[in-house]
Amino acid sequence: MFDVQGVEIAVSPGKVFEFVRNPANLPKWAHAFVSAADGGARLETPAGTVDVNLEVKANAEAGSIDWHLTFPDGTIGLAQSRVTGTTRGTSIYSFVLHAPPVALEQIEGALAAQISTLRTELATLKSLMEQP
Repeated sequence: MFDVQGVEIAVSPGKVFEFVRNPANLPKWAHAFVSAADGGARLETPAGTVDVNLEVKANAEAGSIDWHLTFPDGTIGLAQSRVTGTTRGTSIYSFVLHAPPVALEQIEGALAAQISTLRTELATLKSLMEQP
């Protein structure tokens, strides 16, 4: 019903936190996001494009960034993440991927596909953050 992944990024935790917490940056690294702003986003899903309400809850002290997506039918998608620092001066960005709000019989296949996508997204985020 969930997956946790992480990536080490060779920049400060503050820089990673500021980039990730800004919803306008989501389309740069999160594949489903066509556009995003505080309060709303447009997603490209297997069923087509959908507009969702997007609430970002970020806590700089804890390094946590959580997203609550409310779909037109009222279902809610959750994603939680955290940026932590290392003694090497790098960051570890961890992400909790919840099963998508689909019918129970579809969850396993949908979650497996999202796990693979998340792996690619974290690699993209790392690449973006480590560019000079």
